[in-house]
Amino acid sequence: MAVFTSFIPFMKRFLIGAMTALSAMSMMAEGYQINTLSAKQLGMGHTGTALKLGSESMIFNPAALGFSNRTLDISGSVTGIKAIATADYNGGKYQTKNGISTPMAINASFRIYDNFQAGISFYTPYGSAIDWTKDWPGAELNQKVNLKVFTVQPTFAWRITPKLSVGAGLMISWGNVNLDKALVSGRSFDALMGAMGVPSNLGESAAASVNLKGTSDVALGANVGIMYDINSKWTVGADFRTRMQMKVPAGIAQVDYATETARKVLEQKVGLINEANFSAAMPCPYVLNVGASFKPDERLTLAADVQLTGWKTYRTLNIEFPDNIKDFSQHITKDYRNAMAYKIGAQYALTDRFDLRAGLMIDTTPVNKNYYNPETPGMTKIEPTVGFSFRPIERLSIDFSFMYIAGTGEDDAKCTYMDLLTRQPVTFEADYHVHAFAPAIGINYAF
Repeated sequence: MAVFTSFIPFMKRFLIGAMTALSAMSMMAEGYQINTLSAKQLGMGHTGTALKLGSESMIFNPAALGFSNRTLDISGSVTGIKAIATADYNGGKYQTKNGISTPMAINASFRIYDNFQAGISFYTPYGSAIDWTKDWPGAELNQKVNLKVFTVQPTFAWRITPKLSVGAGLMISWGNVNLDKALVSGRSFDALMGAMGVPSNLGESAAASVNLKGTSDVALGANVGIMYDINSKWTVGADFRTRMQMKVPAGIAQVDYATETARKVLEQKVGLINEANFSAAMPCPYVLNVGASFKPDERLTLAADVQLTGWKTYRTLNIEFPDNIKDFSQHITKDYRNAMAYKIGAQYALTDRFDLRAGLMIDTTPVNKNYYNPETPGMTKIEPTVGFSFRPIERLSIDFSFMYIAGTGEDDAKCTYMDLLTRQPVTFEADYHVHAFAPAIGINYAF
């Protein structure tokens, strides 16, 4: 067993650091920023910074709520996202087996005075899932992730003049993550057993894997906006969502093994990460939106938004351990850059009860391809959208939309990690592709 015992100190340090790093950074992955917060606006390329959307404006631009003349406005929507990612690695092609993610938004607003409105929103600004399966070559980087982040936002809006409005909301956010990754690959375990004279043939099946669960504390931020009517046809607006600090105070790990032999050989040392605790602080980046809308006539509305997300704040991921294992604290380079998203959309009132919509969103990636982990295959995405609304009665609108997400691909993306058994660095380099389907349905009632 000399081959095995020689790497024990390294294994202890790496396993705890690796599991906490992956748990934490999954909450911040670019692939999980949700741009499906309204079934209606999804049909217009998810524009809304310079549009007067009633209760839905609390998310897109709180200032627009100040222009509402409704006594009560209630809306809600849900999107079903089916994403498929592939990785071309060493001559083979590997595909995810994802379920359907369901981000949602619920909004309610009411009039206090003619020029003063209040409301509350519940929505999911981050959340998705990816499943590479347990036995693929990149399992030591990621097998499966399920992420959910929730926000409650009470909001107030004041129309200062007939043309100018301001608004602000308090973002109260929390979330959880459930992640699976391999600790010891089948290839490395086979080599270890062969060196000990014991036959083993796990191949691509992970010898040991860990399930990681973490829940964040509540984080606070602000969503503030301004809107101005230049004239009866042109409106401009800006919205800023502040950076938030999501803190994970503790996490729980559960290790499982491919075979009983793997358990007997690895459990004594790999088992030490069971119930391991960690804390991590991760920045939810600021988001700045500016937009304009134009109504050339009463039936047609055009809109354009530009979105800047401040991912550059995500330079490193810092993980801290309790005093008794303080030496295991990690400072991991991520080196993200700020990212832009460009959105355009159009709405045409075909009849008094039926509206048609179309749009396009181009979402650029902040991910550094030299620190690329497949738990979120980040890449620039091109996203065409279509939609329509039907009003069976005057005060009720039923909304449908569909977005197709086409990743432009990321070739030669790499991530280097240390093999636990050989103590040699391994660079996993692959070509990634992503596409997804995102239908949405919503409802709105106002009077």
